Amino acid sequence: MTATRDGRELGPPLEAHRFDEAALAAYLKDHIPGFEGNCTIQQFLGGQSNPTFLIEAASGSYVMRKKPPGELLPSAHAVDREFRVISALAQTRVPVAKAHVLCEDDSVIGQMFYVMDYVSGRVLTERGFPDCTPEQRAAMYHSMADVFGAFHAVDYKAVGLETFGRPSGYVARQVARWSKQYEASKVEDWAPMDKLIDWLPKNDPDDDQASIVHGDYRAGNIIFDNDGPDVVAVLDWELATIGHPLADLGYFMMPYRLNHEESTYGIAGMDLAGLGIPPEDAVLEKYARSAGRDHVPNIDYYIVFSMFRLAAIQAGVLRRGLDGNAADPRAIERGRPYKQMAASAWAIVEGM
Repeated sequence: MTATRDGRELGPPLEAHRFDEAALAAYLKDHIPGFEGNCTIQQFLGGQSNPTFLIEAASGSYVMRKKPPGELLPSAHAVDREFRVISALAQTRVPVAKAHVLCEDDSVIGQMFYVMDYVSGRVLTERGFPDCTPEQRAAMYHSMADVFGAFHAVDYKAVGLETFGRPSGYVARQVARWSKQYEASKVEDWAPMDKLIDWLPKNDPDDDQASIVHGDYRAGNIIFDNDGPDVVAVLDWELATIGHPLADLGYFMMPYRLNHEESTYGIAGMDLAGLGIPPEDAVLEKYARSAGRDHVPNIDYYIVFSMFRLAAIQAGVLRRGLDGNAADPRAIERGRPYKQMAASAWAIVEGM
């Protein structure tokens, strides 16, 4: 049986992700000051990568993220990196959950995991935020853009993340990485992906910049205040590294270039003015002011890059679903749209 909390779907831990709950409670009692046992554990069912669980104990509500079981692709599911970055951001303007403990000992529950506070608020996964007014939507989009700009403005060296990634050549490395990941996980040939793999490195703007990048900044990974439009926490830092901020921004802006009838991510073709959703240029301007920029160059290239990367991720979700070790039982259904995503990206290239 499933339930919801703050709009987030929960259920009993999936068979493939079950672990010794008593061992976990004992470990947390020893490593989190004030933690009280006798906890109940449910699994969040919306994620596709690192299994995520709600732990409700007498001392409060917590969230655990752990690696999935089975053989994993190289460098994937890096929960230790998630823990490191949210710990570093705790004293910045970027709202994150309080991180408590990272366990790298697989013998405790079978995989590496970390635990952080549960942050109450609204997670809005439906595009267009259907239960909000136009005024609320406008304020929420501006808050997302403002937080994102503030995040990219963080001095990553000052917060102890100087070794978190390589500051140069990010896009080239990402194209190479996701090309390899796609080849390792693909279940069929798809010409648009092959074309993007060839086109992206040949057309890299080569305008190296460096900041912390989130890698999956979107409404579904954001918690909004229950009573207002402000972002109160940014979630899911698995893909975070030091990289190119505009590549990160391209992903956030991607829905503006995806038709809402062809992609579940897309808002293009919707009545944005009627909904109160700011136009693309207004969001870019809000982001630029918060990030301390005069303008945002080469956004088309970075949007295409982001679509390609997402398509590669979706192809991996599809593969995990077919192999039976995905974090969500709907993985096959949610992975198949990689083909349309790649086709949409290639259509932008042809338009350029």
